[in-house]
Amino acid sequence: MTDLQQLHRRTVDLCGRLIQTRSYSGNEQAAAQLIAEEMKALGYDAVGFDACGNVVGCLRGSRPGKRILLDGHIDTVPVREPERWSFDPFCGRVMGDRLCGRGASDMKGAVAAMVTGAAWFAKNRDFAGEIYVAGVVYEELFEGVCAREVSKAVRPDYVIIGEASDLNLKIGQRGRAELVLETVGRPAHSSNPEKGINAVKKMMKLLAALEDFVPRVQEGLGTGIQELTDIISDPYPGASVVPQRCTATLDRRLLVGDTPQSVLAPIEAVIERVGREDGDFTASVRLREEEKRCYTGQTIRAQRFFPAWLFSEKEPFVRRCLSALRELGGAPVLTHYSFCTNGSHYAGEKGIPTVGYGPSPEALAHTIDEYVLVEQLTKSAEGYGKLIGALLE
Repeated sequence: MTDLQQLHRRTVDLCGRLIQTRSYSGNEQAAAQLIAEEMKALGYDAVGFDACGNVVGCLRGSRPGKRILLDGHIDTVPVREPERWSFDPFCGRVMGDRLCGRGASDMKGAVAAMVTGAAWFAKNRDFAGEIYVAGVVYEELFEGVCAREVSKAVRPDYVIIGEASDLNLKIGQRGRAELVLETVGRPAHSSNPEKGINAVKKMMKLLAALEDFVPRVQEGLGTGIQELTDIISDPYPGASVVPQRCTATLDRRLLVGDTPQSVLAPIEAVIERVGREDGDFTASVRLREEEKRCYTGQTIRAQRFFPAWLFSEKEPFVRRCLSALRELGGAPVLTHYSFCTNGSHYAGEKGIPTVGYGPSPEALAHTIDEYVLVEQLTKSAEGYGKLIGALLE
């Protein structure tokens, strides 16, 4: 068996075992341990865990040089309706040309390829620099939050995000924010509604006023979307009572330059205007803030504001990466993620030069009957080696 065939076989095997290891957000311990064991078996120079439970392995070259970080999250979204799948969602089996199961596309395929591809590149240690591979927790709910621990420890010069790219090179993404609207009314018996103030009706008025929102457009990233995603009254269910409070969530897709204040200010202005027109109108807007516990017991708390990022296609590191991928064949192109990734921290918050590359198209993430094409999976392991070489030049 050739060296390349061994790389392909090991990548497929590791991906299958990771799929079989359920790792919903906050419960990634078994998957992190599996990755750590594989890294040790592959001869990584150091393998460790941080306070959040991220697993990080290091491969050191024979000479000083740049630090390259390969980032892949190991948590997955839950399987809500397993009966709708045509196979066991955690089978991790090859079926025809596909490796199937939850996380195959988002993004245990990429994680497996990163772990094996980095070791394959570094096998002789004949390079200058250090390569780090991180299996990051809690990305599905908090893009970039637990990644902060990784970048603080590694201090990378370059980052490769392994989210699905269909083997193209990603150089940016829209960010994401969750905005909570709240209207306050006055409760009353629903048989005497005139004695109360209906908070739901006030929310309807606010949402109608926000329909005039004109999204900003940015070349490369597209439109900054603002979409209503949920609404609920209090009390709920409302049994014979005029609701005294109503909350709604807006999902905002961010562009480069958006800040918490620049996102909140236009809505605050609308709230002020509606309040001048309606003396019974009371409302507020805020960024959603949430607290979660990692499997290690560490508590993370963060606002749901994850910045956008974008690099020019003329950047030397981008050109080197694209040229390296084209050596593998095919016709990779420069493009951008439509969803949010841990790049919100590395590139959006820290400004670290970052690219995205991974097997599978974005559209397969979170789907029923999720899979990754075996050919793309194995090719991505080679691709990570190419990218590492390009960034260490």
